[in-house]
Amino acid sequence: MHVRMLCLGRHWNGLLYKYEGIRSDFDGLPAPPLPDEFRRLANEIGGAVGMPLDADLCILNYYDAAGRMGMHQDKDESEDSLAAGHPVVSVSVGDAARFLFGGTRRRDPVDTIQLQSGDAFVFGGAARLRYHGVSRIAVGTAPRELGIEGRFNLTFRRY
Repeated sequence: MHVRMLCLGRHWNGLLYKYEGIRSDFDGLPAPPLPDEFRRLANEIGGAVGMPLDADLCILNYYDAAGRMGMHQDKDESEDSLAAGHPVVSVSVGDAARFLFGGTRRRDPVDTIQLQSGDAFVFGGAARLRYHGVSRIAVGTAPRELGIEGRFNLTFRRY
C-alpha cells in the first residue's frame, strides 16, 4: 500500500487490522466524525444502484503519482455488516486510476476498470468480499477546474 490515509467515523488501525474509535496507533485522539454531507452522498449512491447503505465510516485515501493499493478484501467491518452484505461505496476525485476487481479468491481472474474523477463504484451482497486494488494512477488526468494533482478516493462502509 502506497497511499496517505484519513479515517472518518472510525479509525482503521493497520497494525491491528481492525477499526477503533480512537487512533491508538497514531496519536490516541478520537477518529474525526463522518460529516453528514459525506454520509448522505454515500447513502444516495448506494440507494441509486439498489444497495442501501447507512454509512458510518469513510476511509479517505490520497494517491500521488506513485500511489498503489495491492489486491485486498474489505473484511474487517463487523460480523453483522459483512453477513448483511452492506456495500462498499467508492468515490473517485482527481486523477484517473487503474482499478482491479477480482473474485472472492486471490487467484481468481481480475477485471481492469479505469475510474475517472467523479466515478462511483459500488460492490456489496455476494460481491462484498471480492478482491480489489489500484495498480496505477494516470498522472495529470484530473479535471483542471479541481486544481489538484493526484487522486482522492472516498470509501464508505457500514461498520
